[in-house]
Amino acid sequence: MDALRLPEAVCAVLAVRGRSEPEAAKRFLRPRMDQRSDPALLADGPAAAERIARAVRDGERIFIHGDYDVDGICATAILTRWLRSLGGTVTPFVPHRVRDGYDFAKGGLNAAKADGASLIVTVDCGTMAHETVTAANQAGLDVIVTDHHTVGATLPNALAVVNPQRADCSYPDKGLCGAGVAFRVAELVGVQLSANTDDLNAMLDLVALATISDLVPLEGENRVLVAQGLKRFSCTTLAGLRALLKVSDIAPGQITAGRIGYQIGPRINAVGRMGESADGLALLLSDDATEAGRLATVLDRTNRERREEDQRTLDQALADLEARFDPDRDFGVVVAGEGWHPGVIGIVASRIVERIHRPVVLIALDGAEGRGSARSIPGFHLYEAIAECSEHLSRFGGHRQAAGMDLRPGALESFRVAFNEAARSRLKGELLRPVLRPDVDVDLSEIDLELVHWLSYLGPHGIGNAGPLFRTRGVQVSGARVVGANHVKVELRSSSARVDAIGFGFADRFDVDSLHSGTWDVLFRLERNEWRGEVRVQARLSDLRPAS
Repeated sequence: MDALRLPEAVCAVLAVRGRSEPEAAKRFLRPRMDQRSDPALLADGPAAAERIARAVRDGERIFIHGDYDVDGICATAILTRWLRSLGGTVTPFVPHRVRDGYDFAKGGLNAAKADGASLIVTVDCGTMAHETVTAANQAGLDVIVTDHHTVGATLPNALAVVNPQRADCSYPDKGLCGAGVAFRVAELVGVQLSANTDDLNAMLDLVALATISDLVPLEGENRVLVAQGLKRFSCTTLAGLRALLKVSDIAPGQITAGRIGYQIGPRINAVGRMGESADGLALLLSDDATEAGRLATVLDRTNRERREEDQRTLDQALADLEARFDPDRDFGVVVAGEGWHPGVIGIVASRIVERIHRPVVLIALDGAEGRGSARSIPGFHLYEAIAECSEHLSRFGGHRQAAGMDLRPGALESFRVAFNEAARSRLKGELLRPVLRPDVDVDLSEIDLELVHWLSYLGPHGIGNAGPLFRTRGVQVSGARVVGANHVKVELRSSSARVDAIGFGFADRFDVDSLHSGTWDVLFRLERNEWRGEVRVQARLSDLRPAS
């Protein structure tokens, strides 16, 4: 506190999260681009940059192959825009989820051949595409893989494989998303071509969008990239992002990591899940405001349709679980259904994880075959568990928290048993229970707008850098009432202070009248709430229990 001159609660959060040394705390509070590692430390990074730079100089046709999610689409847009600005001849491509399938596959290779490309650069995919990379080599095409997904026992036979997850990669920050890796490779290409990187840094808004949406940890370099990218977002020069902000009804001054994750990212993901992923890419590559507005409207409409499909699939999956789920028996859960759209099963898997706190695989069946999407819980390495079940799968890929797969014909029940056993061997004791751990205790008298202001410097928040969770003990709850569909507004009261609070979804968890009796221990996060021109502190409730 003496060194930083900050409120005690802020310093306490820094300390309990391992930043008790003042200089380390100052560095954390001021995320800067010069805090990142040298991109030349990426295994194969310099070789990849040299080959791409040569292709730009010689006028070769470069084929950028991305993925159909936000990360892959953003990575494709970043590298395409950057190489074109350097004079490169570039064709961008993102696969269609149903027609082309997952990863760098036959559809992408055929498109590269038809384009007349001599160099293929994958972004956010390719690490497990051994057969397709070999086929490209046999066709006389060079392939550079840039990716961040888990590496298998061997690497594809590409000219370069740039992936910080490689065991022999000395790059210290392993948590970059696909767009983050592509951005670092782009920097190396800029060095090769003696380019000014100002135009590249202007695309940090896309890096932030991808990093937040892909749910990689917001720590280390990722936090730096998102912090800088959020600043770019508020004054973005990209017509596509401006159009997305407009259809999402987000003013430039209201941009936060949360709004990007819950409002911007899903609209791009929607076309990758249920529409034409190429529309999302075209939006991020467009420099025409009218065209960008039209495409943003398409994304917005597709996202509404996606939400409806989400709910239908979730209702059916929960009905299946109601009939068969046994928490004492089922450690890893596999739910399958005919007619489910492959594009929404990942989202639905996440929602089921929230309900039952088990790793979940959702399978969209098409006859005897199936396409699956999986989501994990803290402490459970999803990719490793699924790799143990690989005999039942025709292909799979992913990382600790999320994965995708194709099921072998007729293998549903055998995969269900194998995945449950893989989870049973890993999940013990506390891992099976969701746990909320407060950072520090605070007194209600410590809470004011100044504290909320300084707490904002601990962000941006997300996976790996959650917003501070506070506990206050033995307080009274008054004025409890239901607002909206099932939210609860209350006032927390102690002998010295009062704080407004809201609990989203709390009407489903608590009898409102019972909150008025006794005293409570309360977990909450703090936020700035503006209503009709009045700005006040608001506690966003996480949980309550009778005071011990």
